[in-house]
Amino acid sequence: MREKRSSIRPPIPPIPAILGAIVSVQGGAALAKGLFPVLGAMGTCGLRVGFSAVILVAAFRPWRRRTTAEQWRALVLYGLVLGMMNLVFYLSLSRIPLGLAVTLEFVGPLGLAVAGSRRAVDLAWVLLAAAGIALITPWAGGGVDPLGVLLALGAGACWAAYIVLGGRVSRMVPGGDAVAIGMVFASFVALPAAVATGGFLRLTPALAAAGIGVALLSSAIPYTLEMVALKALPARTFGILMSLEPAVAAIAGWLFLHERLSPSQCLAVALVIAASTGATLTTSRPTPGGDGEASEGWQGG
Repeated sequence: MREKRSSIRPPIPPIPAILGAIVSVQGGAALAKGLFPVLGAMGTCGLRVGFSAVILVAAFRPWRRRTTAEQWRALVLYGLVLGMMNLVFYLSLSRIPLGLAVTLEFVGPLGLAVAGSRRAVDLAWVLLAAAGIALITPWAGGGVDPLGVLLALGAGACWAAYIVLGGRVSRMVPGGDAVAIGMVFASFVALPAAVATGGFLRLTPALAAAGIGVALLSSAIPYTLEMVALKALPARTFGILMSLEPAVAAIAGWLFLHERLSPSQCLAVALVIAASTGATLTTSRPTPGGDGEASEGWQGG
């Protein structure tokens, strides 16, 4: 007897789900930056990653599965890169506006998408993104902190590495377990940095509650929404929608942090979005975790 296809629909349509994930991530970043004056960038990062690890472990309970030595090695590297990505991104965020930090960070996945390609059209996307970066750099006269620019680009390099590692891990460990275990190892990077810089010395119940909010907005909520979207959307459509992140970040920075970008900086954001969208349309861009598994790799910082 032929098995009937399930007619159960996801509670949220895929496109609103991925747009909600993007808004959630950038809202979480804006909330996190609001904590910097009290906790510092490293203290806020430690709080976010620590609470995210607790939330994800409680949700997925990864201790129920047996893990081989090879899987542990992959998970450790995956988590350490995730922790470094978040730490470097938060440090960049302490020096430059949210919209610019996300725009520069997005260069990492873009570079990964066109890496190794010899087609002229892919070179065009690289040049378009390079033009956007040139408008942000300090010599463009916009008064942008040079160290903040370098840190954001470093976070982008970590993001690209994380996507590669996430694809490998997702083939070895189910997505939810992988992200939960990876976040635990990420906390091994973020928490010592937070403690070493005295980031938790001024922690209060109200700040801890805000930290939980950052963890939910930056990890638990977008991860869940991305899982919904990835089950229904082609990878190319997913990638195009994710290319909106720099614009959403700029809007979040303006609404919640009163960060206003100059016309040239807005143009830079638009150029990077165009390059990312074009690369998605013309290359076989890797999905976040490979084979429909979501991972935090697409969430950036």
